[in-house]
Amino acid sequence: MQLITWNIQWGRGCDGRVDLQRIVDEARKLADFDVLCLQEVADNFPALDGSSGEDQFRMLAELLPGYLAFNGYGIDLPALDGSRKRFGNMILSRLPVRQVFRHSLPAPADASTQTMGRMLLEAVIEAPFGLVRVMTTHLEYYSAAQRTAQVEAVRAIQAEACAQSRHFFPFDTSEGTFQSLPRPASAILTADFNYKPSDALHRHMQLPFGDGAQPFIDAWESRWPGVPHPPTLGVWDREQWPEAYTSDFIYVTRDLAPRIVDVKVDGQIKASDHQPVMIRLE
Repeated sequence: MQLITWNIQWGRGCDGRVDLQRIVDEARKLADFDVLCLQEVADNFPALDGSSGEDQFRMLAELLPGYLAFNGYGIDLPALDGSRKRFGNMILSRLPVRQVFRHSLPAPADASTQTMGRMLLEAVIEAPFGLVRVMTTHLEYYSAAQRTAQVEAVRAIQAEACAQSRHFFPFDTSEGTFQSLPRPASAILTADFNYKPSDALHRHMQLPFGDGAQPFIDAWESRWPGVPHPPTLGVWDREQWPEAYTSDFIYVTRDLAPRIVDVKVDGQIKASDHQPVMIRLE
């Protein structure tokens, strides 16, 4: 199973041009991916630099025929003409998908800075080695208090899923709304987390759970112990980012760590202000 995660900055490259075909082409060059997790996908936001207000969720789904496409809106606002403006995350999978969950992330009041809505998108995917939950999100950038609360919320989602996995019983095998479907403890968590490897939140995300739930492990550190994680932001875009650093990670649950074959950052791509990160598990 090969997965890529990428904050695509609504398809805007370092040349200022919005080009979703380029995003797909570059992702395909990096890997023959089974799952693509994207952040900063936009619909009806012509105010974003380089955008004409195109529905990028629809366009990306059309550019990847054969993939199931799932949208997660952190922002859903009215436009002046009565239509909706949406911004958030996306998961595209050519592997079968059992269930999809959309979790709003907390935003405790913080009058000190601007913030925007955040959410976590979760898909239960049939990987070659069994069921796995793939999650992608984009944590708050400006508010440290909100970012901290969101890390706690992500951990709570993981703990909840593990408890459901331990106690699963197929009470309802019908096709109705109460149909019982397993939600596995095994998970892959991807995001632009808006924190660095040295941040306490990076360590906190990986803390064990008191109830024995599957903890998260940094996939890069597991595959390349002692090797610094390559930068994923500001590598080429020095107008927005005066220095390059790492804010995009892939975590896996501890049971999946032995399956990691490769983790890679493509440091040459200039199709966004972020670099994509790839993981392969067997």
